[in-house]
Amino acid sequence: MVRSGSSLGSTSYWIVVADEFQAHFYASEKKFGPLQEFSSFENETAREKLEDLVSDRGGRSFDSQGAARHTYNEEKSNLKTRSYDVFAKNLAERIREGRLNHKFDKLVVIAAPRFLGVLRKSLEAKGLKPELTIDKDVTNRDAAFIRQLLDEHM
Repeated sequence: MVRSGSSLGSTSYWIVVADEFQAHFYASEKKFGPLQEFSSFENETAREKLEDLVSDRGGRSFDSQGAARHTYNEEKSNLKTRSYDVFAKNLAERIREGRLNHKFDKLVVIAAPRFLGVLRKSLEAKGLKPELTIDKDVTNRDAAFIRQLLDEHM
């Protein structure tokens, strides 16, 4: 799901706040100016239950020593990881388009620590380097909280 507001002119800063489930894009005309959310994205695949992603049950196996049995769940967890990678690549592409269209000059990324590395790798693949990254999960916080966090780190 994508929610977009009005078309923004050239903006000094884009602030991307993300985790593996959602991302919010904010713009600020000045380094310490107010934030305006202009777009948000959801990774709907990441919210699905693993059982819904794979129709078959995981294979079963006996241990080589003893009679214990276990399932192969690696395939299912890899689907979740792949959905995080695809989401990060989609976000990086959106940011790259913004850069090419001169929508912002400087990029700030605030991401959950568990997702920041994935997103950073996708940004680097697109030739994008944020001016600042903050490893904190604040996707469910309001713009005022994010502004305060930025003021502490900039």
